[in-house]
Amino acid sequence: MPPTVEWDPAAYVKFGDYRDRPFFDLTQRIHAESPRLVVDLGCGPGSLTATLAERWPDAQVVGVDSSAAMLEQAAVHADRLPNLRFELGDIASWMPGEADVVVSNAALQWVPGHEKMLPVWLDAMAEGSWFAFQVPGNFGAPSHVLMRELAESPAWAVKLAGVLRHRDAVLEPADYLRIALDAGWQADAWETSYQQLLQGADPVLEWVRGTGLRPVLGALDAADAKAFEADYAAMLREAYPATPHGTVFPFRRLFTVARKGPSGTVPGA
Repeated sequence: MPPTVEWDPAAYVKFGDYRDRPFFDLTQRIHAESPRLVVDLGCGPGSLTATLAERWPDAQVVGVDSSAAMLEQAAVHADRLPNLRFELGDIASWMPGEADVVVSNAALQWVPGHEKMLPVWLDAMAEGSWFAFQVPGNFGAPSHVLMRELAESPAWAVKLAGVLRHRDAVLEPADYLRIALDAGWQADAWETSYQQLLQGADPVLEWVRGTGLRPVLGALDAADAKAFEADYAAMLREAYPATPHGTVFPFRRLFTVARKGPSGTVPGA
């Protein structure tokens, strides 16, 4: 089993515009008109889930996350939107129930075997339902390759054995498309590479502190975490050199939007 990830909401919401954009690129392709129950799997601090409650004010919108720290931050949004609530839950044991729209934004990569769970979820949902998710596709990028190489180096191999599972974290868009089509859904899958321009000192390190580096930071004590970050930051500066405009950090994202029903208009068309 992979280690439990301790999330830091403050670190996660840094670079908010860049983290939020794939969510809106995903959800704009959902054409549900009057859903009754909308679920956001892996809702994090809830600000994006709140936009679903605002978009569909007559629906009950539920954000599900396994991090109590994230849900503590999310509570403020439920206080102002009567059709929004948040629940502590593990995606690995979740079932859609009566949900007719399911959204998952940058969460399924943390769930080993999610590709086997997708057909189960899709089969359980009613005709006319929508399922849309986005996962990062940058596990072969220098940011992650260098992290793995450093974690596997003699200095860190013992302390970080089994902590990172990046190589098989996600499938390719064609694989997700096949899963949805095999389940009898109409589907659209695509990828986008965002050329993110980050500012500040060691901005790529700051980015991964909020996501991919969390398992490493959780496995090390404070002194070791500081030492690991120092070596990793030096590697990142070489891989992602600063320019007069900032540091360009390419980020590949993988998207799937599917609708259960007879053949017709492809979702997102």
